[in-house]
Amino acid sequence: MAALRPDQVRRIVLAAQGFDRPRPTGRVDIRHLRAVLGRLDLLQIDAVQTVERAQYLPLFSRLGPYPTTLLDDAAYRRRELFEAWAHEASLVTMERWPALAHRRDNWSSSRAARLEAQRPGYIAAVRGEIADRGPLAVGDLSDPGARTGPWWGWSPGKAALEALFAWGEVAIATRHGQTRYYDLTERVIPADVLARPVLDRDAAYRRLLLVAADALGVATAADLADYYRLHGPTARPVVERLSREGHLEPVEVCGWDRPAYRAPGARLPRRITAAALLTPFDPLVWHRDRAERVFGFRYRLEFYVPAAQRIYGYYVMPFLLDDELVARVDVKADRRAGVLRVPGAFLERSASAGRVATPLATELRTLAMWLELDDVAVTADDALGDALRRTLPSAPGGAAR
Repeated sequence: MAALRPDQVRRIVLAAQGFDRPRPTGRVDIRHLRAVLGRLDLLQIDAVQTVERAQYLPLFSRLGPYPTTLLDDAAYRRRELFEAWAHEASLVTMERWPALAHRRDNWSSSRAARLEAQRPGYIAAVRGEIADRGPLAVGDLSDPGARTGPWWGWSPGKAALEALFAWGEVAIATRHGQTRYYDLTERVIPADVLARPVLDRDAAYRRLLLVAADALGVATAADLADYYRLHGPTARPVVERLSREGHLEPVEVCGWDRPAYRAPGARLPRRITAAALLTPFDPLVWHRDRAERVFGFRYRLEFYVPAAQRIYGYYVMPFLLDDELVARVDVKADRRAGVLRVPGAFLERSASAGRVATPLATELRTLAMWLELDDVAVTADDALGDALRRTLPSAPGGAAR
């Protein structure tokens, strides 16, 4: 069994995630987008928009400034991706449609059951209305019903549409911001994709676990299962079988207390040269236990923590420099003022402000430019904040406030 040092694991993981190559220097086009999606396979969607919607940011981290319409066109015009429950709500490459059939077939919801009991035939009527009228948002339904609360209090119309979506009877035809438009699946998913044989659960687990292995490079069975949110106890014996069959290589990672596996094609670069801010929903860090194992980076979301109890801030982006996560930055896009605000900036123990400030300042400037913001305002009051304020005037884009 091969033994890997932590630094080797970091480089393998980063190469698998696409950080082993420089960002494009010219115009970013659909080929670049496809190259990233060929590695990641999916992008998580989330409603938090403190900086930008979650699905757009992993592409920025790997490609730099790019037109977000590239992703919108790929998903909703070219039909190269589809929305699904995968790693939470996600955009997924179209070839995964057959592998997610078992999830659609076995989906059940107490909310949908209650709705059907309370309003028999309502879900079928919503489907019929979509069949007759074409893509509809919740508010377009003739009888959407009233919401039952301000956050997750779905209206009957929303509950019906989400049930139909989870069953695969409707799909997301397009989005306008956070508003989703639902249409019959056969009018959204390409006919040649629908014609492919669906995979039963065992075959689907095998396929999705191998996809996850390619995306992660080196991973535990729990890491592999988490990528597509597969049932861990069901996934574990499938991972072991894939290893016995030679589809995964068992490896020993120094400092890890559990078995690990390497994708057979995973590359080990001599070095990684990268600088990237990461959304909390980036596949490099979305599995918090794995981020701590691979990078020694303890990371928790504080969106829903009362402000006085937050340690780092509301929307904290880890900063990748070469093969380490060296800092975390609390960031907010203040679009009304045209400013990217940085109220918090925190170094990891292994990093120094002298090493981190210049590349981080450049990345903050690049992010602001991509977001069409005019300035970066750093109010963090620690050593890294001070270094950023001194460095930003010489970073691309001009002076900081």
